[in-house]
Amino acid sequence: MPDHRLPVIVLCLALSGCQFPLQADPHGDAHGDVPRAVAIGQVQGHGERSPLEGQAAVIEGVVTADFRSGLGGFFVQDDGDGDDSSSDAVFVLAAGVQADGSEPPRIGDRWRIAGQVREHRAGASSITAIEPGRLELLQRRVGLDTMPARRLDAPPADWEALEGMRVEIAAPLTVSGSDQLDRYGELTVSFGGRLWQPSELAAPGSHAHAQRQADNARRRLLLDDGSAARDPGEVNYLGERTPPRTGSVLHGVTGIVDHRHGGYRLQLSAPLALPPAERPAAPQVAGALKIAAFNLENLFNGDGRGGGFPTQRGAKDPQQLKAQTAKLVATIRGLNPDIAALMELENDGFGPDASLVQLVDALNAGGGDWRFVDSGRGPGPDAIRVGLIYRSGRARPQGGPAVLEGGPFGERSRVPLAQAFVPARGGPPLVVVANHFKSKGCSEAAGTDADQKDGQGCWNTLRLDSAQRLDAWLKTDPTGSGSGRTVLLGDFNAYAMEDPVRWLREAGWVDAFAAVGVEQPYSYVYNGLTGRLDHALLSPALAKKVRGAAEWHINADEPDRAGYAEGDPAVPWRSSDHDPLLLGFDL
Repeated sequence: MPDHRLPVIVLCLALSGCQFPLQADPHGDAHGDVPRAVAIGQVQGHGERSPLEGQAAVIEGVVTADFRSGLGGFFVQDDGDGDDSSSDAVFVLAAGVQADGSEPPRIGDRWRIAGQVREHRAGASSITAIEPGRLELLQRRVGLDTMPARRLDAPPADWEALEGMRVEIAAPLTVSGSDQLDRYGELTVSFGGRLWQPSELAAPGSHAHAQRQADNARRRLLLDDGSAARDPGEVNYLGERTPPRTGSVLHGVTGIVDHRHGGYRLQLSAPLALPPAERPAAPQVAGALKIAAFNLENLFNGDGRGGGFPTQRGAKDPQQLKAQTAKLVATIRGLNPDIAALMELENDGFGPDASLVQLVDALNAGGGDWRFVDSGRGPGPDAIRVGLIYRSGRARPQGGPAVLEGGPFGERSRVPLAQAFVPARGGPPLVVVANHFKSKGCSEAAGTDADQKDGQGCWNTLRLDSAQRLDAWLKTDPTGSGSGRTVLLGDFNAYAMEDPVRWLREAGWVDAFAAVGVEQPYSYVYNGLTGRLDHALLSPALAKKVRGAAEWHINADEPDRAGYAEGDPAVPWRSSDHDPLLLGFDL
């Protein structure tokens, strides 16, 4: 059989400067001064670290991916050694090739590489790599057809056995999150459908919770852009296309298995085949009286007269505020509720320059009958507050509003706002309570409010205290309405099986979505995990009157760039980071 190897081409790599010492092997091949090549599987071994770490080695293989400009190297794969428990590919460190007139490694070329085996640090992980001292081009344009991608129909038991190898995911992959896409070019995907927050489905600390965590870790995978750059701008596997929504399904994804920053990922070098975005229509629920809840994601309006930017939170300038307001108005009009509980409003009073007042004015532009509940001050001292708005032609307040101050309610959990309403056409009153409990962020958290590592994050004790005090307060009939029909709405910053929400259910409050048989509701996606922070809990008397419950999935599934800062202000998509909910009642 003829030898297709080309004359030796020695390339001086910027990383090594051609100073790597190579000793002649008396048992080497015809080149004499180059040791015999070993199978890449021997370099990789069967563990996370190479058994040849720190030693000299020579390999031969085909270049399957070139990420020199992004990751400082390229991947080489050989024909295998018959051992599926060790990888047949390795990362070759090469930050760049000095200009000496020689061609650099190209995808599809076969090379002989001599160098030192090392474990290359990549964040919290390491990847087995070769720091080369000499490269020899054996054959040009062999092509990747001789190195077919390993087909995966399910997540492998051990990704390490595939480290560096080219694989094709034959199973469908579900997009589970895009929150790191703009910052690092990473897209979270998963085998077997979405990844759910374990504490959405199982009690924290339980065996079922641990099983959910383990199953998420097994099914989770990152798609990466072959670059270590932060804020890459255009992500190479997307180009100028719109990023996929969470829940989208991808087919035939091919890439290189890589181990970086604490997890396994596929480095992609070709564009993804993206399905069209299927966005849901506004929900329709049964019932004569409709009530919504919506976290506005920091509606701040500067000084209310076009100045005062940038603000503490929210829009950075008047143009962004205009776009944000347009998206929020489109969302609320699309829901078409009679009453709405709102979260993350700027706490700036009830005068004509206030954010709540100007939002209501925008809702009424062109004709409308929206009104707001004026609590006189606040409620609460925090930078953000809750609010209540209503359609005066469909519902009217009965009596004045009530607020619960003190204890956890103030600068941590926002002060709840309760108001009794009666339908405009007549009927018994019901009480609507807007809520926003303390977030999971750990700033200033200490003692039992620090992260207990049970999946509930920080401030869980304070949120539980908030729930218990809220329940006790409502039993005193703070609105004086005498109504036993009450709905708790808002952002509880706790998933469905976490202590605060579970305690309220055990105290007798009824999950509106469970009451009407909605399966697996969700309103928030964080770090690739789906769940509910936004809840609707009904008193037993009101639970008998609920006829429908729905979420409008226009926000949690959308990529960040669809928001008001970059997206189309004429549509409601990504008007917030939370999905709004809508309830229907027959009183």
